[in-house]
Amino acid sequence: MEPAEYRPPQKRQKRQCVILSVVVLLLIFVIILTAVLLTQFRGSESGGALGQRTETLKETFMDRCGKFKGYDCEKVWAAFQKAYVGKDPCKVPMEAYNPLIAAAPFKPTCNRMMFWSKTKDVVHDFTAKKDCFVTLEDTLVGSVLNDLTWCGKEGSSETFTSNCPGWTTCDNNPVRSFWNSVSTAFAEVACGDTTAMLNGSIPTPFSPTSIFGSIEVKKFTSKRMTSLNVVLVTQDKSVSNCKSASLKNLEKELDGGIKYNCKEVSEAQIKACSSNPQVSCGACW
Repeated sequence: MEPAEYRPPQKRQKRQCVILSVVVLLLIFVIILTAVLLTQFRGSESGGALGQRTETLKETFMDRCGKFKGYDCEKVWAAFQKAYVGKDPCKVPMEAYNPLIAAAPFKPTCNRMMFWSKTKDVVHDFTAKKDCFVTLEDTLVGSVLNDLTWCGKEGSSETFTSNCPGWTTCDNNPVRSFWNSVSTAFAEVACGDTTAMLNGSIPTPFSPTSIFGSIEVKKFTSKRMTSLNVVLVTQDKSVSNCKSASLKNLEKELDGGIKYNCKEVSEAQIKACSSNPQVSCGACW
């Protein structure tokens, strides 16, 4: 027998070849695995996994839509997608959402319509607890897309939910055009005594650049509206009141014939009222 520490040159060469082959195979395996993982990562970043995200968006849309009776939610979803799918995400005009609004038109709720600016949390907490007023976000079209992001891409049939233009990135991005469009339609059916909840904690409760100031107020007409009642939400350190210059500008902006009223109401009072089912809505301010 040959000593354990001794191996003929020929055997040593064979062993070295085997080791080298194993090392080469391992390297090839690592390279292939790395390439596959990198491809998947890049695909996810650029939209390769968008199908799943589209389904998540649709599930949310359909779930919210299903809470409203008498609508074909598949039809509403299809009308929504037509507005932006396959388009440059900075070239989706307001008019692109006309078919969506036609599929789920706004129904006038005279004397119960509530508009708001910079008071989103307060107003929606109130309307969720008190069945007195209806905001845009309480309607089908406003509800199904509230707080969501979406966009399309030229040459793609997918819906993207990330890497979409921000609100100020471009004027005609899908989300901004949507809210401008539905806000216009909602304001056009405002009727009777209408309410607006504005923020008294900022210097300009009525801003001409807000959706309320630049779109909704301009659509109010005395042919349908009797009055606009402003609820100015105040806090301990509020900087505005009903005599503020910006609210005087709001009064001037209103169509002639629409009566203007303003009342300062603390946020604490609004929350206490909304939480008390025995207090009527009219007694909240």
